[in-house]
Amino acid sequence: MSFIEDIYKAGVVGAGGAGFPTHIKYRANATHLMINAAECEPLLFTDQYNMENYADDIISAISLAKSKIKADKATIGIKSKYIKSISALQNAIKKQNADVDICSFDSYYPAGDEQSIINEITGEALPAGKIPLDMKIIVSNVSTMKNIYDATRNIPVTEKCITVTGEVVSPSIITVPIGTSIKECINLSGGSSIEDYDVIIGGPMMGKLLLKENIGTTFVTKTTGGIIILPKDHKLITRRKQSIEHIKNQASSACIQCTFCTELCPRYLKGHPLKPHKIMKAFGFGDITNENLKQANLCCECGICELYSCPMGLSPRMVNAHVKTELRKNNIPRENYITDEIHDMLIYRKIPTSRLISKIDIEKYYKIHDFNILKSDTDTVTIMLSQHIGKVPTPVVNVGDTVKKGDVIADLSIDDMGAIIHASIDGKVTEITNKDITIKKVI
Repeated sequence: MSFIEDIYKAGVVGAGGAGFPTHIKYRANATHLMINAAECEPLLFTDQYNMENYADDIISAISLAKSKIKADKATIGIKSKYIKSISALQNAIKKQNADVDICSFDSYYPAGDEQSIINEITGEALPAGKIPLDMKIIVSNVSTMKNIYDATRNIPVTEKCITVTGEVVSPSIITVPIGTSIKECINLSGGSSIEDYDVIIGGPMMGKLLLKENIGTTFVTKTTGGIIILPKDHKLITRRKQSIEHIKNQASSACIQCTFCTELCPRYLKGHPLKPHKIMKAFGFGDITNENLKQANLCCECGICELYSCPMGLSPRMVNAHVKTELRKNNIPRENYITDEIHDMLIYRKIPTSRLISKIDIEKYYKIHDFNILKSDTDTVTIMLSQHIGKVPTPVVNVGDTVKKGDVIADLSIDDMGAIIHASIDGKVTEITNKDITIKKVI
């Protein structure tokens, strides 16, 4: 099989974000392959674990991908403080005599945004509204490269490595079958250390809220990177529970147009015409025809504006996310944005991770290389059909079928924007819905 076919048949999607189908991304040629190893969300250590333990596999995959897309360069973008990870990668590069560079930079947020990676490596900014391929660049997460390595050895994506931390008895890095319940992941790490808690799936800045009562019916997917248990009254939880009506009322009554949200916005600082304070004003006063609302399409939803910048405790990120959704619903097209020069203050307004951790009150949970490393199986998995951007694959199994780990259970064409789904355990298919497939072990 070809490189693209290997990735397609393994069901590889981007491991560090929304889950863009990797076989689609690598169909293109590019001059520069960039690997995002920044892992910029505080509290997450999954990528670092993979680099420290699978550096040879990662470098091998990078070299192969570089040749397949005919790139002139391959560069890993990583925080300089990840000393163990850098050392492991350097050793693998030397061992393989690989033509791969490492670009290290300070620890700031959001260093892992692909636009930040491009800027750190090239010194240039990706123009507003464009994708990396417009600059003949392909950006992939470092853990995705581990999955690409496995794919070339006919090993599909059936497991996920996850950081479980926060108010948990034993903070852990766990590897579990895709489809394992979030409740089981928490229990694997000793359970919660408190009674009243909710969960953030992902990182503390951009992760999604999961209420405690839903942890047994929510399941690990190919893009799950973190499970953070926090008290119900923690501000990262309460902020996510605000209704859009409440947020609008706050915007109209409390936004003082100080412009801090704009002055610290990573996209604005890279020359993009995104000014969150103007969006807040238009949204707060219900001015739905205001042209400034269209700027919301440029927002990466990193959360700096609402969790770090705003002195009034408002929610520009949530406003931007809501406005983007409304623009799509109303079929309002994206504009051809004009990009300015990179702001002179960009290098001075990068948010140090240490300061951010203090600001969002997660210092007590921040651990470095102080995790239990666990791998676990499970008796039952519920595997979501939609785990990625694009088309949902069609089930190719029936209730009662016996499957082996790695068998295809939902399929689509190699030309589709989507990904194949595989069984993550041996067992029998017990239920199929329009959303998921459940498999139970046969005892």
